[in-house]
Amino acid sequence: MAALKYAGLEDTDSEEELPPGWEERTTRDGWVYYANHLEEKTQWEHPKSGKRKRVAGGLPYGWEQETDESGQVYFVDHINKRTTYLDPRLAFTVEDNPVKPPTRQKYDGNSTAMEILQGRDLSEKVIIITGANSGIGFETAKSFALHGAYVILACRNMSRGNDAVQRILGEWHKAKVEAMTLDLASLHSVQQFAEAFKSKNVPLHILICNAATFGAPWCLTEDGLESTFQVNHLGHFYLVQLLEDVLRSSSPARVVVVSSESHRFTEIKDSSGKLDFNLLSPSKKEYWAMLAYNRSKLCNILFSNELNRRLSPHGVMCNSVHPGNMMYSSIHRSWWVYTLLFTLARPFTKSM
Repeated sequence: MAALKYAGLEDTDSEEELPPGWEERTTRDGWVYYANHLEEKTQWEHPKSGKRKRVAGGLPYGWEQETDESGQVYFVDHINKRTTYLDPRLAFTVEDNPVKPPTRQKYDGNSTAMEILQGRDLSEKVIIITGANSGIGFETAKSFALHGAYVILACRNMSRGNDAVQRILGEWHKAKVEAMTLDLASLHSVQQFAEAFKSKNVPLHILICNAATFGAPWCLTEDGLESTFQVNHLGHFYLVQLLEDVLRSSSPARVVVVSSESHRFTEIKDSSGKLDFNLLSPSKKEYWAMLAYNRSKLCNILFSNELNRRLSPHGVMCNSVHPGNMMYSSIHRSWWVYTLLFTLARPFTKSM
């Protein structure tokens, strides 16, 4: 009871009334949280009822949501020419208490990126995502940007990259997003991108190596390497090496390498058990698109594991991830047969 008295929870019988020193606030994406000014801390649950809430509906006519320099959301009433940190929609909240089976994990195949980032304030984070103009990369970039991060979309096609930036700005006009040129099929382009990023003199907290090609016909890059291997693995390998010093100086930082479960269905060793480099960048005669993709994804995981071993003592974590079977992406565009197979499998896979 002494603890309840100290927290002010015994001052009223109303379950919804806040104790003295508490304030109700909202995030930019509409979730309600509670600030305890006495202890200078915040929490998602109502201090008395323990319930989570979110606001319902849009802002009233004439109101606009803004963010101050510290990242806190405030509201502008253009009709009455006033500002307030109190969300006018707080009178219309709904409880967020989904009933889930006790054995269900926190996130699953139905979770969205916005749900996973719910309540996160990323306003101080700088993030690079390769291949961010479409598919998984775009959804990742959008989700980070809508939670306040400064996101750089590293794209081969600047026209598509700028279109992606405009789509994100269309959802939140104050999103901090930018497109920069990065062609992983050119080691010179990777070097130019790294130099251009470093010239900004900003930290790097998250680097997501997402870009990939799948089912592409055999061809050599300007560096003389098979394109699937260079785009999916070697280009990212080189990018991380060039930005390693920035990552280390920005710790805690993270590298995320998007791999695939298909890495299991290949081998990169010869009959004697030794690594066969000829398998990584094969000749046209020995090339099979699916195997090339699988080998590049295996390289992603081996690289991620070794990178984490080397950099985690310096505050840089590295993870590789299978994002799930998301056939709605355009990774299969290289051959109509893959497009047909992906279309048939679509009802059984995750949406973007």
